[in-house]
Amino acid sequence: MAASVLVDAGFLVALLSRRDAHHRWAVAQAERLPPPWHTCEAALSEAFHLLGPVGSSTLVALLRRDAVSISFDLAAHLEAVLKLMDKYADVPASLADVAIVRMTETMDDPQVLTTDADFRVYRRHGRQVVPIVFPG
Repeated sequence: MAASVLVDAGFLVALLSRRDAHHRWAVAQAERLPPPWHTCEAALSEAFHLLGPVGSSTLVALLRRDAVSISFDLAAHLEAVLKLMDKYADVPASLADVAIVRMTETMDDPQVLTTDADFRVYRRHGRQVVPIVFPG
């Protein structure tokens, strides 16, 4: 099992929205790799936006229970994040995506739960594959 499980907005939305195409997959991953999960503020912002007012209350509950923790200081990693934004401008990469990629560079034995296929393109430390758990 991974020492550091990171979650992006897509995973959180899939987990919390029964209407999401990847909901069953996300529930299975949550059982296999249970909280606490690490994320960044940008991913949370995306998740809150996508979930809307109805789904947001469940995400708030996960945050209050420390099942999801904000484990990234953008200001402290700003230059590295901006370099990743430049590197993946053609994808294009969101701030949330590159922040999570940067998190994988700073955490022990990271594993990213995501529904975003772009994570197959991203690289950590220049050339290393980002360790992801992805549907299918």
